[in-house]
Amino acid sequence: MTTLTENTVAGNDDQRNTNPASTKFMVALDVDGTLVDHDGHMSPAVRDAARAVVSDGHDVLIATGRSLNATLPVIEQIGLDRGYAVCCNGGVTLRLDPALADGYEVIHKATFDPAPALRALREKLPTAKYALEDEEGNFLSTERFQDASFGVEAIGVDFQTLLESTAVRLVVFSTENTPEEFSTTIREIGLAGVTYSVGWTAWLDIAAAGVTKASALEKLRGRLGTPQHLTVAVGDGRNDIEMLGWAGRGVAMGQAPEEVIAAADEVTHSVYDDGAAHVLRSLLP
Repeated sequence: MTTLTENTVAGNDDQRNTNPASTKFMVALDVDGTLVDHDGHMSPAVRDAARAVVSDGHDVLIATGRSLNATLPVIEQIGLDRGYAVCCNGGVTLRLDPALADGYEVIHKATFDPAPALRALREKLPTAKYALEDEEGNFLSTERFQDASFGVEAIGVDFQTLLESTAVRLVVFSTENTPEEFSTTIREIGLAGVTYSVGWTAWLDIAAAGVTKASALEKLRGRLGTPQHLTVAVGDGRNDIEMLGWAGRGVAMGQAPEEVIAAADEVTHSVYDDGAAHVLRSLLP
C-alpha cells in the first residue's frame, strides 16, 4: 500500500509523471465520491485533468453505480465521446460514438429476477424503500423513492409489481437503520443469486450474480486489448472494492472506508482535495 503524499502528488507531480508518451492506459473512474463530491459537484481541477487524459489518447471509462441517464452528464462533462462506460455497477455497458444517433448504444445488459431478494429483504426490513431499474430503463419504486443516481423520475408502484419485474439494478434504502445495523441485517439475510454492495448510508445496491464493475471492465479490457498492468482504477466506495483489486494500479480516494483502502495499491487525497485529479495527472507524460 502506497500513500500518495503532498511531495509525490500534490506538490511535485513531476515525480509521478514518468510515463512515456507511447504508454496507453485503460483508466476506470468511479463518479460519486471520486469525480464529483457528495453534492454532485465536479471541481475544475478534476474536470481539466480528466479531459487532459482523454485528449492524450488514453482509454478513459466511467465505472459507476449510477444508472445510464445519471451517467451521461458526467461523460459529457469530462469530454468523453468515444469509448465505453459501465453503469449500474456493471449491469449496463455503453459504447460511446458521436456517429450514433444518441451518441451511445447499450452493448450489454445483465438482468435478474429480483423477487427472491425482495422477499427476503422485506421480511427483515419492512419499512425500507425499494426501487429497481427494469430492462427498459424505467425506475419503479415504492413510497415515492427517488434518487439522483436513477437519472429518471421513478414510477410509483406496489410491491407486487416489483416482484414481477425483471431488474438490471435493485436499490434498497432504510431511513430507520444505521449503516452498521443495515450491514448486519444484510449479512444475516444471506442474499443468494445476486451481487450486492452496501453504501455510505443504509443503502444497498444489487446486481445480477457475478456482476460487478470489475466483471464488466474485464470484458472491455479484452475488447481493447489492454495489458493488465496498464489498467488503472480510482474509487471510494464498497462497490469499488472488486474494481480496485482488478486494476494493475488501484487507487482509493482519501475518504474511502478502511476496507476499500485495504483493497487498493495506493491512497490519494480526498474528493474535496481533488484526489482524482492528482492520479489523472500522474498518467500524463
